[in-house]
Amino acid sequence: MKVVVVAGIPGSGSTTVLGNALKDLDYLHVNYGDVMLEIAQKEGLVEDRDSMRKLSPDIQKEIQRKAAKSIRERSEESNIIVDTHCTIKTPKGFLPGLPNWVLEELQPDMFILLEADGDEILMRRIKDTSRTRDMENLKEIELHQEMNRAASMAYAVITGATVKIIENHDNKLETSVEEMINTLK
Repeated sequence: MKVVVVAGIPGSGSTTVLGNALKDLDYLHVNYGDVMLEIAQKEGLVEDRDSMRKLSPDIQKEIQRKAAKSIRERSEESNIIVDTHCTIKTPKGFLPGLPNWVLEELQPDMFILLEADGDEILMRRIKDTSRTRDMENLKEIELHQEMNRAASMAYAVITGATVKIIENHDNKLETSVEEMINTLK
């Protein structure tokens, strides 16, 4: 069975493409943050997701490790798609979404990055009033996508996984979904 990591910066359409592709695929969809929350709640450490970031870094790292191990164990029974972030933009710089201790446990077979042109992402973010997103200019959006590419290749070096980039341009959702399906079959 396979473990595939799917990521894209906010506004790239990764959730939309993945949701449509999964209708025609035999994969279990797992959100990494949800698995971390389940573990932290079972251990009585937090009540909600926002409380997790207030835990000590050592506890957060251990929860990350346990989440990766749990996901890998699920892959013994079915193909898994892990919906997560390659990088997280913070006020102090970019943080790796999948640090080494996570990759060692998770051992993904493939990384799929969903990307769009920076101006498309910017307009999607402006139009999406259902989410509260940090406003970034075009240059910052492009840098974030470049950081995702660099991080995913570094992750691939560590794990031996492949990296696939799927473009998700406006009015081309069907093409992106088809490419995702073909990549995962």
